[in-house]
Order: sequence, then structure tokens, then C-alpha cells
Amino acid sequence: MMIERRAIPTLRVFLVVLFCVLLVFQFLSLPGTFRYMAEQNPNDAPLRWPATIIAGFWVLCVQVVIVATWQLLTRVTQDRIFSESSLRWVDVIVGAIAAGWLVLVAVDVVVLTQADDPGMPMLLLLLTTGVTVFGLLVVVLRTLLRRATTLRTDLDAVI
Repeated sequence: MMIERRAIPTLRVFLVVLFCVLLVFQFLSLPGTFRYMAEQNPNDAPLRWPATIIAGFWVLCVQVVIVATWQLLTRVTQDRIFSESSLRWVDVIVGAIAAGWLVLVAVDVVVLTQADDPGMPMLLLLLTTGVTVFGLLVVVLRTLLRRATTLRTDLDAVI
């Protein structure tokens, strides 16, 4: 319990920092980077807006995960983590990861069909594998939360 009292506020601070950094990336850094790349290599200029939109979407997916994590932390501090509302927030996390993964796989397909060196496809394969593992881990943790919620409900009914 003592570590929980220190970890949750610390985690919240870092979630706020991460969210703010992601906002800067989403609205300033990524569009500026893709604009600069289009100026430096006019052959890649048609990719500027699709790349900006896709990268912005991925950042949005991470922001959704941050908001849902914040909500779950609130439920932990209120001792309401074993509830249906918690499962809905975990479903939001799973949905955001799945949406980002689907777009990532689509980007993988496009890059794999047009790549002339193995560097970018290998990087994308690594990223896709990491997102897949993370998503499946969250699904397993959701199952554990579902079982714990059921056990808690049964226990509350007995008492």
C-alpha cells in the first residue's frame, strides 16, 4: 500500500508530461519535420500529408491510452478497480492499440512492397512486433481483471 501511494502520483506526473510532449509532437514537431523533409527531397513531397496524418493518428492512439490509464489509476485510488467501468477503460486501451496496429500493418504493407533496402522494413517489423506483444499483453491483463472482478463480486455477495 505504501509503494502504491508514491507510485500513483509519480505516474500521474509522468503521464501529464508525456501527454504534453505528445501534443507538441502532434501539432508542431511532426508537421514541421514532414514539411522539412518534403522541402529537402521534392520526390517525397506527396507523402508529406499522409505521413503527417498517420503519425498524428498514432500519437492520438497513445493519448487515448494515457487518458484511459489515468481513469484506471483513479479507480485504483478509490478502490473501485474491480468494476465493469474499469473493464470499459481497458477496452478503450485495447481499441486504441488495435487501431494503431491496423494502421501500422497497412504502412508495413506499403513499405514492404516499395522498399529497396531492408532497413525500414526491419524497423517497421520490430515496431509491429512490439505493438503486437503489448496489445496481447493488455488483452491478457484484461482477462485477469475480468476474473478478479468476478471473484470480488462473488466475495461481496458472500459477505
